[in-house]
Amino acid sequence: MKRWTFDENTIILPNGLKVITIKKDTRLASINIGVNIGSLYEDEKELGMSHFVEHMLFKGTKNRSNEQLNRELEFLGGDYNAYTDYISTVYSITCLDEEFEKGIELLSDMVLNSSFDEKEMKKEKGVVLSEIKSDKDDIEDLSISRTHEYAFDKSALKNSIAGTEEHVKGFKRKQVYDFYKKYYTPDNCVIVTVSAFSHEQMQKIITDLFGKWEGKSHKKAKIIKEENKELIKTTYKSQIEQGTVTYLYAFKEVCEKDKLPLKILSYKLAESSNSILFRELREERGLAYDVYSQMDLDENVNTMNIFTSVREESIDEVIEVIDKAILDIKNKDINFDEDMLCMMKKTHKTGVVSTLEDCSSLCSYVLVQSLAGKDITEFINSMEELETLTGEDIYRVCNKYLNKPTIHILKPME
Repeated sequence: MKRWTFDENTIILPNGLKVITIKKDTRLASINIGVNIGSLYEDEKELGMSHFVEHMLFKGTKNRSNEQLNRELEFLGGDYNAYTDYISTVYSITCLDEEFEKGIELLSDMVLNSSFDEKEMKKEKGVVLSEIKSDKDDIEDLSISRTHEYAFDKSALKNSIAGTEEHVKGFKRKQVYDFYKKYYTPDNCVIVTVSAFSHEQMQKIITDLFGKWEGKSHKKAKIIKEENKELIKTTYKSQIEQGTVTYLYAFKEVCEKDKLPLKILSYKLAESSNSILFRELREERGLAYDVYSQMDLDENVNTMNIFTSVREESIDEVIEVIDKAILDIKNKDINFDEDMLCMMKKTHKTGVVSTLEDCSSLCSYVLVQSLAGKDITEFINSMEELETLTGEDIYRVCNKYLNKPTIHILKPME
């Protein structure tokens, strides 16, 4: 399995910061800084705050104004980005190796020294409020958001990561800054780099920049795990020409041996242009343009979505097709023979190799695994499991997990 490995080294700095360096023959270099705080850990008064803090880290530091910070980020000539999800907030830079040390210094200034200027905060509220409104205008985002809203009673999965307009408008500078200081601590953070630099070089650069970072993380809120409610809910939106159908399955627990066959099942069901639902709904019947499924098997999330946009008059037929496809798999009426399994195994391997070859993708993968407390070489076991995967494994997980969905239907308002 040597060809599946990579040259990595992990250290924990005295302040608790975990640093993973990967040495790779590449002219590009990537860094990801992940903070273990996301929307699942927010209480009712904090909804959207993880996401808002992410925005504010780009609005200036004690050493750089908003304009200077963003000018220097742009001058790297690479890609810089950030995102907030259910369990983490991540900042990343990919650039030429000669710009890498400068990029790391910029991220360190953002993470350690953000100023949370009152004027910048007021302006950024407007930006985030526009983002929330844009999500409501996008029928895909709106459909998935409403599906989650109706699927849960207590789980924070029902809440939007960006929060609500009411919450964002009400954020005070002290409240946001205290949240930042509470969770942006070295022992609640992981740094991953992928570059041609030696482990010793990278560790020295990061230690020099982050070694004096102080603070201890506070205990985070307990995450409530909840299965979705079985229901069909129809809602309406004005000024749209077509409707959507969204299925959601949420699982309290997914055992390790079931994760790979579930991923393969999701892929074959609706993740590719040769998937069961894509071919039936789009190619054979011409009922839909967008058709996809999405699986998130983080232990605190464990969800699967099936989404399709569709003409209003075809909604009932689309639901029948989706239900029948899942039932046919459960009843073994769809044959997962050796040829199909061979193709799906190749596709999965291609995805793994693509991740290993691209420094940005590899950096992101390792960070996500580390933040979740998982083995960063877990994909090696996945490759071994692929060799023994059978059609029976697919049928088994379909029967075990794809039951009692939350179904949301979005229709144009007359």
